Amino acid sequence: MEFTVAQIAQVVGGTVEGDATATVSSLAKIEEAAPGALAFLANAKYEHFLYTTQATAVIVSPELVLRHPVAAALVRVPDPYSAFTKLLEFYAQATRMGKRGVEQPSFMGESSTIGTNHYRGAFSYVGEGCVLGENVLVFPHAYIGDRVRIGANSVVHAGAKVYADTVIGQRCVIKAGAVVGTDGFGFAPQADGSYKAIPQIGNVVLEDDVSIGANATVDCATMGSTTIRQGTKIDNLVQLAHNVEIGKHTVIAAQTGISGSSKIGDYCVLAGQVGLVGHISLANRTTIGAQSGLVKSVKEEGQILQGYPAFGLRANQRAAVVYRRLPELEQRVAALEKSQAAPDKA
Repeated sequence: MEFTVAQIAQVVGGTVEGDATATVSSLAKIEEAAPGALAFLANAKYEHFLYTTQATAVIVSPELVLRHPVAAALVRVPDPYSAFTKLLEFYAQATRMGKRGVEQPSFMGESSTIGTNHYRGAFSYVGEGCVLGENVLVFPHAYIGDRVRIGANSVVHAGAKVYADTVIGQRCVIKAGAVVGTDGFGFAPQADGSYKAIPQIGNVVLEDDVSIGANATVDCATMGSTTIRQGTKIDNLVQLAHNVEIGKHTVIAAQTGISGSSKIGDYCVLAGQVGLVGHISLANRTTIGAQSGLVKSVKEEGQILQGYPAFGLRANQRAAVVYRRLPELEQRVAALEKSQAAPDKA
């Protein structure tokens, strides 16, 4: 695909300085861009690349003051990073939307329906009683169980598994290898020390614009629904247990595990390798630092927590300073004890 700089400016709502008729056909980092590429500059520490880049055009801020001549055409927008992200989304969508039709072999149950402009890749499986909207893309080796509902413009990538009765909203993305709706980890201890499986008869509900990362797992509810609300983004290798509820526009980074029946609020941020015990809740706009563990609920909105067990970020940082000094403090205490135990030489 090829676009003029003027067309790019129109898409991102920017103004052009330089040759508006120049054409670009690819997106690239400013330090790696070749002729025909479009790059962006959002971080001041990369500004020196602007004067040497081979890019045909660069998206920049209106406040940027040039210190040297620039060969590339400039597209000035209020937020270069967001503008470039918008172009990446546009490019990715245009690339995906090129997929249409049904590849063989593939299977779809006779009682299932799918909207117009869809795609079903080779070896994909769609069970009975499913309703898939228009522009839905199901890539090769994806599995969709019985009675699943998927909204318009959603994508199920290669090898993903969507279990029976799952409800997926519009514009959702289920990435490669993800498993949505598998049985939750429910086992009842028996008198003889063994465990008996508890049937998991609930489902998973993903609202609109949810993204589930590669090899992430979202367990179905024991009863009711495991729910992920609008706009939430789940990274790769995340585990969400049965009956978990995630609020809207929350982000959860890789290798995080959330135990059963915990509730995460809206606009929360959970960094990598965070762990939550079951049956606790996080207030809206809570941020949890990487490798932290939560063992109790967070009731006050807007808190930033770190550590295990997690507590306030500033207090945790002060505690870390003391922790690093423990060997020194131990020696000082030992020396003090020795001096106090020594006989009075006077």
